[in-house]
Amino acid sequence: MTRFGDDGVEVHVPVAGHDRDLVLSWAARTEVGHRRAANEDSVLAGLPIFAVADGMGGHAAGDRASAAIAQRLAREPGPYAELAALEQAFIDAGAEIDALAEGIPIGVGTTITGAALVFDAPDPSFLVFNIGDSRVYRYERNELSQVTIDHSVVQELVDAGLIAAEDAENHPESNVITRALGFHDEPLPDIWRVPVRAGMRLLVCSDGLTKELGDDRIRLHLAAGMPAGETASALMDAALAAGGRDNVTLIVIDVIDAPTPLPAARSIDSETQPLGAAASDTGGSRGGPPSGGMPG
Repeated sequence: MTRFGDDGVEVHVPVAGHDRDLVLSWAARTEVGHRRAANEDSVLAGLPIFAVADGMGGHAAGDRASAAIAQRLAREPGPYAELAALEQAFIDAGAEIDALAEGIPIGVGTTITGAALVFDAPDPSFLVFNIGDSRVYRYERNELSQVTIDHSVVQELVDAGLIAAEDAENHPESNVITRALGFHDEPLPDIWRVPVRAGMRLLVCSDGLTKELGDDRIRLHLAAGMPAGETASALMDAALAAGGRDNVTLIVIDVIDAPTPLPAARSIDSETQPLGAAASDTGGSRGGPPSGGMPG
């Protein structure tokens, strides 16, 4: 397990052109769980990027793969990130992970998901990114929505109408992902732009959380109104009590206050905007499985 950054409580971020700061609080938690010998997850919690990576390739290799992308993202200066720098970080970390894979027949890789705070004048927003089956959720106005889309075999079956969404977690291929960072594949993150609004919460988590807690349980914890640190601890405790079959890693990010969006031609819409795979199109993209898919 590798962690970068500390929890933050009411951190003020200046916003150019506004007379009110953006105020954020966040908390990260990671545990090995009850059945794994080692924690192959890595977590980055601090401006401008909040991210969770779930390594694959066995102990040591998986650890190093997830740490490679977390460490690379941790080098981005704050308080705001840039899309081009984010994309370059995926390329750099992918090359490092591929170098780690030399001599490892099963290959080495990692999922990576998270949210990067950006400032596209006149307003700030989050760029939510994802490769693999770790997730980002948004809780706002008492509603929970999954921002990211899993790159997994079962998600493709759900999309094709071959299985019901509620049957996905119990499917025999529920741990097989179709996209990862590493495995000598081109990095293909899906990226969404999410407007920053006062009162919203983001949850960034590995599948170790979502395989133990369904959306209803997650929503109840986020809806309880406790501070980020207490909410993160409660989610972790619930996942471990439910079985803790995998490593569990999560970040809760609270928008305590945010300036009112300014009217301008480039202002962000009220809804989440998909930017596509590596921001190459506006409709989103989900590539096929590298080498037939990989266990997550």
